[in-house]
Amino acid sequence: MLDNLPRGTICIEDIEIGMTRYLRKVVTDRDIELFAEVSTDHNPVHMDEEFAQQTRFEGRIAHGMLSAGLISAVIGEQLPGHGTIYMSQTLKFMAPVRPGDVVYTEVKVTDINHAKRRVTLECHCAVGDTVVLKGEALVLAPSRKFD
Repeated sequence: MLDNLPRGTICIEDIEIGMTRYLRKVVTDRDIELFAEVSTDHNPVHMDEEFAQQTRFEGRIAHGMLSAGLISAVIGEQLPGHGTIYMSQTLKFMAPVRPGDVVYTEVKVTDINHAKRRVTLECHCAVGDTVVLKGEALVLAPSRKFD
């Protein structure tokens, strides 16, 4: 399941404080396997149910950075969208994401520096009412004007 707002670009000239964009995605076993392949992180807490049952999580969990990647997807595809350049991102992991969980990811504009084309975004991911990840991103937004 992927529930996503329209993709594209919102230029710095059109961004306003409080604007939000989001996506919803079911994290699947295949997502976890593919992320392990791309990242080369095959930690058994993600890959091996028997091992993961013996941990504090009592079962497999998705890579935290897989959830963080959903923040990147909202920023790169929706707000500001295509042409956006990441400058920084803080992350605080609050709770695990498990295979089959529906992750709701949202970014919200909290500050705009028009002169430097910089946008600060409050970011979070949640499973149901539980915030699993939160942070803040600073990005360089696209502009209709030439540099």
